[in-house]
Amino acid sequence: MFLRLDPSSGVPITRQIAEQIRAHCAAGSLAPGDRLPSVRQLAAELAVNQNTILRVYERLTAEGLLQRRHGEGTYVADRLPAGQMKLQRQLLRSEVNRLVRRARTLGMGLEDVQRLVEQAFEQSPGAPNEKGDSDERAGD
Repeated sequence: MFLRLDPSSGVPITRQIAEQIRAHCAAGSLAPGDRLPSVRQLAAELAVNQNTILRVYERLTAEGLLQRRHGEGTYVADRLPAGQMKLQRQLLRSEVNRLVRRARTLGMGLEDVQRLVEQAFEQSPGAPNEKGDSDERAGD
């Protein structure tokens, strides 16, 4: 699972992790039944305290997005909570609005922003291939 943290963003690390896991679930790169990394493994990968990951997993479990199976690990819930996709789209819309405001303050036009978004989309992990499957899932 690919997560990117920005300690200088002002957004709490727990929120960054939770939002990215939610986004992976909404995009399908984490599907129902997929196992997430252990608390210890993800904490080491992200260089954060294990309690940080534990809090995120507990919060997402309480939301119904994850299931914790005693002795087995943490999995994406078999059924995602109602409204999860709608919430993710709202979050994305707000991020796009923030991006547009920042681009305008930098004097960038629509074509400049479109080009940047296309480049980022093509370089992102799990980008759809020609069949519409994600690259990460295509090898499964």
